[in-house]
Amino acid sequence: MTEIVYDVLGIGNAIVDVLAKVGDAFLSERHLIKGSMTLVEAAEAGKIYADVIPERQVSGGSAANTVAGLASLGADCAFIGKVHDDELGQLFQRDIGAAGIDFFTKPLIEGAATGRSVVLVTPDAERSMFTYLGAARKLTKEDIDEKIISESRITFIEGYLWDEPSEHQAILAACEIAHRYERKIAFSVSDISCVEKHRKQMLEFIKQYVDILFVNEAELMSLFQRDDFFEVLEDVKPLVEIAAVTRDSRGSVIVNGREKIFVEAEKIRDVVDSTGAGDLYAAGFLYGLVKGRSLGTCATIGGITASEIITHYGARPEVSLRGLVRHRLMEYGKKP
Repeated sequence: MTEIVYDVLGIGNAIVDVLAKVGDAFLSERHLIKGSMTLVEAAEAGKIYADVIPERQVSGGSAANTVAGLASLGADCAFIGKVHDDELGQLFQRDIGAAGIDFFTKPLIEGAATGRSVVLVTPDAERSMFTYLGAARKLTKEDIDEKIISESRITFIEGYLWDEPSEHQAILAACEIAHRYERKIAFSVSDISCVEKHRKQMLEFIKQYVDILFVNEAELMSLFQRDDFFEVLEDVKPLVEIAAVTRDSRGSVIVNGREKIFVEAEKIRDVVDSTGAGDLYAAGFLYGLVKGRSLGTCATIGGITASEIITHYGARPEVSLRGLVRHRLMEYGKKP
């Protein structure tokens, strides 16, 4: 049996987030869709970027954010994703290395620039993402490293990879390798737009490959095209081993066979930016899982890590999540 080196391997779009505060009028005047992720080409991304004053430029990408959160908790992680060997690509590589995450994917030397996402945050803390994927779209199955997957307890895949055929083939190759070595596959559907574009194929993929599913309430109801939340919990039950369903301020629900576990959300006074909340919930949940904690405690840890992210701009933690989780669990009378 191959030795486990990594708790979690993330596979996703390697991009840099450009965060900016705007009013609702900024979106409506430009006919931009609020609260979702919209793919744009380089020219449109450039126009939006030119009209804002960036607050920060930070490495992002859904799966990359999740493994960054896991690393902050003390987990051993690796990441597979594609950047260009340009200024933003070098920033991404520096950031992920500084977080203690192994990243061996070879960068592009020519062609598309490193992907970037212009994240517009409105006063209600809602984030609207306009993403130019660039080099991230060039991920192929040749970039999938069998050795790293075989050495990873869980391979975590983001739904944003679904749009590009070469990336989709890379996902399938990774899943086949993981199951060949009897490793787990965790999957986040990422955004309701991904569900609406790929519903049938995504359901088939979840049924065939996914062991641990991360999804929010709206995404889950769209996935099964239902309007009753409790009925849709029954729909997802036979498809996966574990489904972790987030519900914003109403906490989360964990579905595991016949068991449903309802966990309250963390109490937050001021929500600044919801970017990355789902990514960091997944980080906390997976950390609890690889450490052998109960599913209820996994969900609690996910809520704690998500609560840190929404108190500041950006989708990477600004404190040691390991210390924060330890402190909160002790407050709740749980083993840290």
